[in-house]
Amino acid sequence: MASLFEHPHPSRSWAVSLISVVASVLAMSAPCSASPFFFSTGNVDGLVATASRPDTGGVLEIESADDFLLANRTTLTQATFIGLLPSGFPLANIAQVVIEIYRVFPLDSDVTRTSGAPTFSTPNVPTRVNSPSDVEFVGRDSDVSGDLSFTAQVLAASFTAANSVVNGINPTPNQLTHGEGPVTGEEVQFNISFLNPITLPADHYFFVPQVSLTDGQNFLWLSATRPLVAPGTPFAPDLQSWIRNENLAPDWLRVGTDIVGGTTFNAAFTLTGVVSEPGSLLLVALAFLGMAAGQRRRSTAR
Repeated sequence: MASLFEHPHPSRSWAVSLISVVASVLAMSAPCSASPFFFSTGNVDGLVATASRPDTGGVLEIESADDFLLANRTTLTQATFIGLLPSGFPLANIAQVVIEIYRVFPLDSDVTRTSGAPTFSTPNVPTRVNSPSDVEFVGRDSDVSGDLSFTAQVLAASFTAANSVVNGINPTPNQLTHGEGPVTGEEVQFNISFLNPITLPADHYFFVPQVSLTDGQNFLWLSATRPLVAPGTPFAPDLQSWIRNENLAPDWLRVGTDIVGGTTFNAAFTLTGVVSEPGSLLLVALAFLGMAAGQRRRSTAR
């Protein structure tokens, strides 16, 4: 029978030590590995309202997009956005909310469709530089179980945007419509909870909210202050808002520069979540384990 004081086999001892170190470091670094994240484009400015709706019930899909920047890997848990519903529209008749996240062109895009540098134009749009990509990176849908939940609250019974873009989303050379004029409706804030949180690596992204109403009318996303100022979260480069419908896809037009002309816009939204930051203790431990493994290989090779 082996003695209680017998030395363990060297390979078993080394493996146990590695497991102990990794477990200890993970336990020590976990509480320090995340911090709160919040982003906002600030206050609504009432300059423009743009349609944004999913493809449901034969209604032509429209996507309005505005950008945000993540300096670190981040998990998004909540969002808000502000827009117009038809005057007197019952909030109970909101049928669906979709949130899409796009990366910036040329990621997730077919560059061979374009003219190439410097404009990356296509037969349908003047440029794709700084636009959302061809296809979404990730999305969540209230019609999909476990994706997202939402509530809506009326901020003002009547609010007027000075201009609008709904039907005038045309390929070149007819993209410059100067907008479709003022529009009035209920100012409504949508509050989104991502039941399935969205984890994104550090990168530049576009946020695209879409709302479907039971009667087929339009939700119009309201613009926000540009350039970004408090209570917004300034960042650079802050790209202007873009829009497309399914006839224009996979291309996009700039709401300000291409359609309205002579101006640029942001859109009203916020994002909340948690920033994931690699713990320095974990990095040190991994380096230590790498050196220990190398030392063991050299020892056993002798």
